[in-house]
Amino acid sequence: MRPLIIRVFAATCAALALASVMPGAMAQGVIKAKFGDWDKRCRTPTGATRQQCVLVQKVSAEDQPNLTLMAVALKTADGKRNLLRVVVPLGVLLPSGLGLKIDNVDIGRVNFVRCIAQGDEHGCVAQSVLDDKLLKQLENGKVATFIIFETPEQGIGIPLQLKGFKQGYDSLQ
Repeated sequence: MRPLIIRVFAATCAALALASVMPGAMAQGVIKAKFGDWDKRCRTPTGATRQQCVLVQKVSAEDQPNLTLMAVALKTADGKRNLLRVVVPLGVLLPSGLGLKIDNVDIGRVNFVRCIAQGDEHGCVAQSVLDDKLLKQLENGKVATFIIFETPEQGIGIPLQLKGFKQGYDSLQ
């Protein structure tokens, strides 16, 4: 009986944590400022006493305008973690993860944490902790190229401009 309770509790916690990564929820909010191609969006989440702001950029693949990607950089409300969430369209090859290059330097890949298709909210979410090294690379870089895979052999790079990232990220609470 005890293992079942633990599994139910763990599943509930995971569901609550992942609910916060809904693509629409991340992009909602009022644009408070622009930093290069990045928007600083702020809103007060349900039950919160203060607003939370995120840095958002949405781009399309150059040769496939219907292939979009949304990057969201944020500091968690408790101030303990910095995160980078990337939302890509449904249909990507999940086991390959999401690749990242900054100024043509391979940074690595991160796994997808969830795909959703509810109403007008749909996409697959990859999330990475923004440690000091990755944060500096993003702050000092010019272009971040996110690579999504439709087949194990075929990656599609979607470039995202980093101009304004440092100033925008520094402005987050």
